[in-house]
Amino acid sequence: MPCPGRLIFLASVAALPISIAAAAHRDAADRSPIYGVRLPPGYRDWKVIGVAHEKGDLNSIRVILGNRTAIQAFRRGQRPFPDGTVIARVAWKYVASPRNNAIFGQEQSFVTGDPTNVQVSAKDTVKYPGTGGWGYGQFIAGKANPDVDTLRTCYACHNRLPSSEDRVFTAYAP
Repeated sequence: MPCPGRLIFLASVAALPISIAAAAHRDAADRSPIYGVRLPPGYRDWKVIGVAHEKGDLNSIRVILGNRTAIQAFRRGQRPFPDGTVIARVAWKYVASPRNNAIFGQEQSFVTGDPTNVQVSAKDTVKYPGTGGWGYGQFIAGKANPDVDTLRTCYACHNRLPSSEDRVFTAYAP
């Protein structure tokens, strides 16, 4: 009669490749292609750097958040940003508020609509030397956007900024 402990061990060993494959799939879904940037844990609790309204096709409103390293660099006006700086841009559709506008008697109140995405810029001059030291990620519903072409546009736009601004669009709004 086989030993129950041995059967449990054999079943665990047999399931190991499935667990490893599932973990690898989750890891790929959590990392942006090209740069490997992840959605930082706790980023929604970071301090606000600024707020922006993007018109045109995007018509979004966004809040730009920074980790401690980013906030310290923004406050000091430090450029280039130090390695370890992470900036997250959380975006929503920009929509009129029928409820608020009814109260005000005119269209004047705009609010966040459906979420669109979170974009992350991470500074690491060793890891990302070809993009000014920045790695980029875009996340939709908490998962990395797998579209490599979309990610390639990140540096193409940021690179239009002067290097004296370290390729960061956002200005600190204390």
